[in-house]
Amino acid sequence: MTLNKTDVLIIGGGPAGSTFAALMKQRGRDVTLVEKDHHPRFHIGESLLPMNMPILERLGVMDQIETIGVPKLGADFTIGNSGEQERTFYFRDALGDSPPHAFEVRRSEFDQILFENARKAGANAFEGMHVTRVTPLKDGTHDILAKDENGEIHEWNAGFLVDASGRDTFLSNANGWKTRNPRHASAAVFGHFRGVKRRANEDQGNISLYWFEHGWIWMIPLNNDIMSVGAVCRPTYLKTRSGSLDEFLANTLDGIDETRERMATAKAELPAQATGNYSYLSKRMSGPGYLMIGDAFAFIDPVFSSGVYLAMSSAERGINVANAWLSGSRLKYALARWRYHRETRRGLSVFSWFIYRFTTPTMSSLMSDPRNVLRVVHAVISMLAGDVYHNRHVRRRLLVFKTIYNTSWLLHWRESLADRRLQMASVRAANQESE
Repeated sequence: MTLNKTDVLIIGGGPAGSTFAALMKQRGRDVTLVEKDHHPRFHIGESLLPMNMPILERLGVMDQIETIGVPKLGADFTIGNSGEQERTFYFRDALGDSPPHAFEVRRSEFDQILFENARKAGANAFEGMHVTRVTPLKDGTHDILAKDENGEIHEWNAGFLVDASGRDTFLSNANGWKTRNPRHASAAVFGHFRGVKRRANEDQGNISLYWFEHGWIWMIPLNNDIMSVGAVCRPTYLKTRSGSLDEFLANTLDGIDETRERMATAKAELPAQATGNYSYLSKRMSGPGYLMIGDAFAFIDPVFSSGVYLAMSSAERGINVANAWLSGSRLKYALARWRYHRETRRGLSVFSWFIYRFTTPTMSSLMSDPRNVLRVVHAVISMLAGDVYHNRHVRRRLLVFKTIYNTSWLLHWRESLADRRLQMASVRAANQESE
């Protein structure tokens, strides 16, 4: 077994890891990217945000994404079985200069494009390679062992280690750093369908979201007449199923007037799947010679595929952390870490506040009939677009929106408390199941 030297080794070849690898190669570093699976691979999280677009431009892959993607101009929201018209929020109405559109993509194609782009940029990219052990050394470097599909062991010494392992959370699991969110839990059932009715004209690529008694539904239009359809619900609701996942998802969609109408001629393309989207956070984000990005550090929930943007943006911002460490200046590294931590927690805080309240009656009421006081609606659109890091105008108006939300919650406190009790009961049940 030969010990290989590399400036940077990245665990995980998803959007976070592939983005980091390509951008690090642009800085002239030697980069090794290790992915346990093979692309293409199925993944949910198919609806990109407008703030993904500048990153894709800097990666040089926009032409490829335009080929596989469906243009997405906004998102529409509907309260199921209410008889009310959907409410559409267009990204062009956002504050600031965030792009006016994004794309809906098959993640198998999207992830493969990013991985191959990292390889094209010059990264040593391996697939079917499973990292088995990471050993931190006194000098801040790391020894990494990985096993390929033939059982052969490979070893590297990396000047800097990046954990982009997604929900495998390699470092957190290995070191006991992973903590569940005690206030939030959800589960998702999803599949791909052909023949689902789309919105008209320019809105045909928009993501649609429907609130219902037990959570919310997504509909994401993809190429070739495919629609990604899923239900994000309380784990206690998922436990009520008696038949197959396909039957459970079909019954859930059939129980909502608006989704039943759109699914009238739908045919399943893939068997339904389920996942527990239990939110978590790592006790650590970085340390001597290592950094955790994307879902390897934190996972909040799949609303609007915020995770894809958070992963790619954290990778881009993390480049300065890695370069500062490799430069040998611990002062530069401390400053880069501080900035990275501050911005990462800021973005997570903005998204998580909204996501953890998304299923409440208060939120569905405000989103279906918004009042644009002090342009708070435009600020919410900016947040949905992913503009959560540096735009002070957005952050200030989101504070106004939070005040409006809290006031409305108090005015309807009986209904709000009843919903909160259901949510906490679901969280407790999910935590008991995981113990």
